[in-house]
Formats: sequence, C-alpha cells, structure tokens
Amino acid sequence: MAKKSVSAVDVAGKRVLIRVDFNIPLDNGSITDDRRIKAALPTIRDITSRGGRAVLISHLGRPEGTGYEPALSLKPAADRLSELLGKPVAFPSTDCTDDAAAQGVKAMHDGDVVLLENLRFHKGEKKGDAGFAAKLAALADVYVNDAFGTCHRTDASMVAVPKAMEGKPRAVGFLVEKEIRFLADAIAAPQRPFVVILGGAKVSDKLGAIEHLLPKADQILVGGAMAYTFLKAIDRNVGSSRVEEDRLADALRAVESAANHKADLFLPQDHVCSTQFTESAGNIEVFEDSIQDGFMGLDIGPKTQTQYVGLISKAKTVVWNGPMGVFEWVPFRIGTQQVAKAMAEATTNGATTIVGGGDSAAAIEKFGFADKVSHVSTGGGASLAMLEGKPFAALELIDEA
Repeated sequence: MAKKSVSAVDVAGKRVLIRVDFNIPLDNGSITDDRRIKAALPTIRDITSRGGRAVLISHLGRPEGTGYEPALSLKPAADRLSELLGKPVAFPSTDCTDDAAAQGVKAMHDGDVVLLENLRFHKGEKKGDAGFAAKLAALADVYVNDAFGTCHRTDASMVAVPKAMEGKPRAVGFLVEKEIRFLADAIAAPQRPFVVILGGAKVSDKLGAIEHLLPKADQILVGGAMAYTFLKAIDRNVGSSRVEEDRLADALRAVESAANHKADLFLPQDHVCSTQFTESAGNIEVFEDSIQDGFMGLDIGPKTQTQYVGLISKAKTVVWNGPMGVFEWVPFRIGTQQVAKAMAEATTNGATTIVGGGDSAAAIEKFGFADKVSHVSTGGGASLAMLEGKPFAALELIDEA
C-alpha cells in the first residue's frame, strides 16, 4: 500500500490541511491523556520546518452536530499543542467553516499552526457531506491524512475532503505511514512463523480478522471472553462464561475452516474462573478443559499461558489484538501480562511485533512493555479493520507514492 508521504510534497508557502486525531479524553476541560496530540507532532513539525502552514482539523467526542458545545471544544488541545511545539497555535473560531476560521487561515505566515474547531459540531462531518467538505477543502493547497484512528470511517474530513481536493497533492502523514507499514505491509509479506493473537470480549468483533488471517498465519491463538463462544461451539462445558449464542454457528465454521488452512487455531485448554464478575468477591478456581457450572472464565489458565508464550517466542512476526482476560483486575491479569512480556522478549530476539489499538494498547502500556515492541497502533477499530483486509476509502483517495 505505497502511498505518497508528506515528506515527498513541497509544502513551502502552502496551506496544508492536516486531518489529525485529537479525540482526546477530557475531564472538566483538562486533558487526561495527550498521547494522540504527541503522535501528530512529527508531521506538524516536518511541515512547519519546511515553511508550510499547518491547518489542523479533528473531531472530538460525539456532539449532537447542531453547533458549538463548550464541553467538546478543541481549545484545550490547541493550548496543549502550543506547549508541546513551544510556539503559538491559533484557534480562530468556535466554528470550523465560518468567516472567522477562513480569516484565521488566510492570515497565516509560513511555519504557523492553526487548529480549527471540532468538525462534528456540524452534522455534515458524520454524513460525509460534500458541501461541508468543499468549505474545508477551499482552505488549503495540500491535504494530509495523519488520523489513523478514523481511517476506516467515511466521515467528510476523511473521504469527501480529499475527493474535493483532487488535483492538489494528497499525502499521508508520518503516523499513518507507519501504521500502513506495520499493519498492511508487514502482514502482506510476514516473516515466518507468523503468529496472530486475538482476544477481547466478542467473537463478532474478530470473526472477520480470523477468516482473513487463516490463510496467512501459521498460528492463531485465541483468548478472552470470545474463546468461550468457540469452546461452546465445539461442545465444551463453559459454565456461566460469556457466550454469544447467535455466533455459535459462525465460531464452529471458523474452527472447521482452520482445518482446511495451514494456520493452526489454538483455543485455551485451561481457565482462571470465578463465581462472580468482580475483582475481589467470588470463589476463584482454575479448571482444565471443562468449566464447572456456576463458574465463568475470566483469564486463560497457566497451561495455556505457557503454550502461548512458547509459540510467541518462536515467532518472527506477531500481531496481537485483544486481551486474554479481565486484565484490569489483579486475579485475572496474568494471561494478558504474560502475552505482553512474551511480545517484548520476541522483539528483543528480532521478531516484528505489532499491537492493535484499544484494549491491547492499554494493556501493554499498563504492564510497561509498550516501548519494547515494534509498533503499538493508535487505532483500535482501524487496526482491526486492516487485519480483516477491508478496503479504506480514506486511503484509496491518497496519491500513490
């Protein structure tokens, strides 16, 4: 997926519209995690250092789309970005498409940075509206997509804006370029053995990825609550574990499909279980194979941990999306922690290790291994969609390298 990089575009004296992902957590107007802002810094600094004028656009939260909502303003992001860049970041208006916003962009000098207000204050953003997109497109000479977390969406800023800017340079920023390199290119031609680890709560979220990766992977290791839908589908007793009853036939089909592919599909052989879905109450037991009635599986057991760690240690490419259990709670964190540690050790031994966004990214961060793997994706839904092999309209509109 060789797309034109922003580094290949002459930006001097040009207004560069950069779609960033500043969908940051706020608590009473204060930013509680600024990682998404920091992730955009390399692209912003590159453009401004070469005399470009960086016009940033983003959404934040889920406003009604009926106008300005103070609690979901991007002003705190502008202030934090200014601190990180060590220079002013203009925030011209409470509306991304009004005259004040246009004047703010018009008044820019080379090297300046402007952040426009929350795109989703307009219904046109979520609807992919061409008229709304045209107003944004008119502000700039170059379009840059550096918002991987929304690359799987068809919002106006992701699809209609680059469409409206046909004939002008359209490129990816460094963050999206890196995500493509790991999530698309590394999986297209993986070094082997290629191990995929899939966890999380719902089979329905991961079936597409399993079906897409069965012909490509050497081993697929399943954990998390989704494992119990698979296990029930093959007639194992799963006690009161979470099961998606409407997905049993799909799960069985995936297990049978694995027999026709070279990938081996591994399901947990033992389980850390409790009688209650809480951290500190309930009886906690480890069951092999069959789970006793009244107990629910909340983590992969010691035998499964050892098996999975062994397979990860031999791998040359590892992709992980979804925790092995309720890692937020101490009694049920070991499976996820062991996988995170094994990923870090595999990286040290020369493997390419990729962690999908969302809960897996939160887990590897929590256990202190985030900087010890090859890549931690910034987009949960987008990384999963890429693992499923889905086409991304937002990236198809970017110029080829």
